Amino acid sequence: MKSTVLKSTITGLVLAAATGAAWADKANDTLNVAFTKELENVDSYFNSSREGVVLQRAVWDGLIYRDPVTNEYMGNLATEWEWIDDTTIEFKLREGVKFHDGSDFTADDVVFTVNYVADEANGVKTQRNVNWMKSAEKVDDYTVRIMLKEKFPAAIEFLSGPVSMYPSDYYEEAGPEGMGLKPVGTGPYKVTEVVPGQHFKLEAYEGYHDSPKGKPSIKNIDIRTIPDVNTQMAELFSGSLDLIWQVPSDQAEKLAQRDEFQVSNESTMRVGYLTLDAAGRSEDSPFTDVRVRKAVNYAINRQELVDALLKGKSKVVYTPCFPSQFGCDEEAAVKYEYNPEKAKELLAEAGYEDGLTIDFYAYRDREYAEAITSYLNAVGIDTNFKMLQYSALREQNMKGETAVSFQTWGSYSINDASAMVSQFFKHGSLDYAMDDETLEYLNIADSSTDPEVRKENYSKAIERITEEAYWAPMFSYNTNYVTTNEVEYTPTADEVLRFTTASWK
Repeated sequence: MKSTVLKSTITGLVLAAATGAAWADKANDTLNVAFTKELENVDSYFNSSREGVVLQRAVWDGLIYRDPVTNEYMGNLATEWEWIDDTTIEFKLREGVKFHDGSDFTADDVVFTVNYVADEANGVKTQRNVNWMKSAEKVDDYTVRIMLKEKFPAAIEFLSGPVSMYPSDYYEEAGPEGMGLKPVGTGPYKVTEVVPGQHFKLEAYEGYHDSPKGKPSIKNIDIRTIPDVNTQMAELFSGSLDLIWQVPSDQAEKLAQRDEFQVSNESTMRVGYLTLDAAGRSEDSPFTDVRVRKAVNYAINRQELVDALLKGKSKVVYTPCFPSQFGCDEEAAVKYEYNPEKAKELLAEAGYEDGLTIDFYAYRDREYAEAITSYLNAVGIDTNFKMLQYSALREQNMKGETAVSFQTWGSYSINDASAMVSQFFKHGSLDYAMDDETLEYLNIADSSTDPEVRKENYSKAIERITEEAYWAPMFSYNTNYVTTNEVEYTPTADEVLRFTTASWK
């Protein structure tokens, strides 16, 4: 049915495109883009979505930049840095940088930003991104020190990703709500309009400094939230969109057959997985029994999901982290091959000979989620399917109200296992295992300055997590980017849509 609807949509719109619809806004130097998911808040510290990461990299800058191809660290708002001791990094700041409102970037902005986001009371959405920092202090106008709570060897990696610098005077007055409505950064694009959750307009910042991000080639970016991919495709055909991304494989394959479009597939660091409430945070969770958790893992045919639905550069994943991340030891993970009979046996041993019924939550990729539930249903785990908005499901997860949910995590494109495994297994609000042994391993791995000690303890944590089947990791994602032939864009493997690298042909 979906294929028929899609074919009809495409056929019906080819005529419109052929009879005079102009290809979007090249003439006005405006790239029209669609987001699928509603963005909670443009303030990069108060959302945790991939769309938020995209805007963060466009509107704000960090002290350090990591090249997505070479993985080389380069200075951005900082020109150089050095470790003073195991918990102190000193930065020399770039002079002459101005925020979009015309104010100067100085050490005061770094101090205010770090001290604000590091204070847990201020409620940064993803605490793992900032809670390793203790404070910052000014040495002079263009020298600043960031102090860590304890040894954290991944600090440079985090500073090259989710930690952006905000204007101190403006943010002190506007706060997250004001920053979400009228963002001010130093990034390559400034925001000219925000309709919360619906529409975002960006304009190339003429005063952008000499950053490794590069200066924008396209002047204007117009982003609209369009949840339905078929609607996005219709607008692509009609000429009101230039670029869509995160396009499901079946639709991408159809579009790739047409001469008007270019389709690029690239791997990502995003992992799809099921959370299982082993800690019993939700009411009457059956997943406090390890046999039920293992049954779930055996019930799912991961390879079939990858081959039939995800395709592209996706692959089966058995680890609670992305394999390229430092410390993500695939050999340490227990691999649950598809074995529905074993799953039924384990359920019977756990007292569920006649099966069980559970609420099953998801927020994206309904087709994938429904395929997963079909595997569970086949072994006797009946599911009441509940599709929620991302922000709503995240809040329920943080409150411990979901026994099982289909989740994805892209680690903010941070290439270190601490950005994923430590995010979910260190007794935080999203930890549904609350396992002290895992916590001990991760505390050592996250704080040791010896790479081998880090690897050893991440391996132990991964072995423990998978042995106890606290999660059901399933697959890595790939992303399909579709553009009109007027647009030149080459995606990178970190799932960050970089507007500065897009250009007109």
